[in-house]
Amino acid sequence: RFTKDTARFKDELDIMKFICKDFWTTVFKKQIDNLRTNHISVLQDNKFRLLTQMSAGKQYLEHAPKYLAFTCGLIRGGLSNLGIKSIVTAEVSSMPACKFQVMIQKM
Repeated sequence: RFTKDTARFKDELDIMKFICKDFWTTVFKKQIDNLRTNHISVLQDNKFRLLTQMSAGKQYLEHAPKYLAFTCGLIRGGLSNLGIKSIVTAEVSSMPACKFQVMIQKM
């Protein structure tokens, strides 16, 4: 329903731009900070909302990827509903910044 008012997507890059701008803004109230695409798309959020509360100390850095599993599922589900099968993983090097790597699987 969210895409009913948008123009048809031309390619996978348009879909990734939609995920970074419109989808991310609806879910997290801000756009993604950086999108890099090559064979693997990397979405970078420098101040991810779900990690800001626990970013006060470094003791939670090793547990942070567990809290990103839900968001990986959101991205994967959104892409799936747009007709793209993907594998989404998350990486945290310094909190509250995180990167989501999206590997699109060809059917």
